[in-house]
Amino acid sequence: MIEIELNSRELEARIDAAAAKLTDMRPLFQRIAGVLEQETEANFAAQGRPSWAPLSKATIAQRMKRNNGGSVLKTLQDSGTLASSISTVYGADFAQIGVGGAARDYAAIQQFGGTIDYAERSRKVRLRTDAKGNLVRQGDMSSAKGRATFASDRHKRVRESWVSVGAYQVTIPARPYLPFTGSGPAAELQPEATRSILDAITRMLDESLS
Repeated sequence: MIEIELNSRELEARIDAAAAKLTDMRPLFQRIAGVLEQETEANFAAQGRPSWAPLSKATIAQRMKRNNGGSVLKTLQDSGTLASSISTVYGADFAQIGVGGAARDYAAIQQFGGTIDYAERSRKVRLRTDAKGNLVRQGDMSSAKGRATFASDRHKRVRESWVSVGAYQVTIPARPYLPFTGSGPAAELQPEATRSILDAITRMLDESLS
């Protein structure tokens, strides 16, 4: 679960004012939790506010190949796992949004960005063969010339072997999908989220006084 504590003098002042008038703060923090979830959904819909770094050409090509030319090319929305793993909780003095479940292992690096180091390793490859056991080549043109063709699970004629994959790094840019930027003491609510939370507090106060 990603947990972050956000400090805002204006928000604190509004909440203190609400606390002076409301005996039960849970309904207010329930609304704030709902706002955090709505603003997160808006981030996905807008592809970031401000816009996230676009998908790399390699990622686009991989998705198109995997899905036979058709794929959802929206950032952070290939399978929908990340968005569906977001949840909120609230209590008498807090509202929290976080990510767990199936997206737990990669949720943080998508929010904050970072570099992943992959160690050298061996992996099994499955290559297609013809009826005589010869490797099936991709073609005779350009970069495909002479290259072997990888086999999928449906292919019956295959040749398996182990290959060594050298160490490498993958750098992922920060794409803040939760409604805040930065981390730790430097974390700040997105402007849209701040406005929405202030509106929710104002409406709650108006309702309590009406």
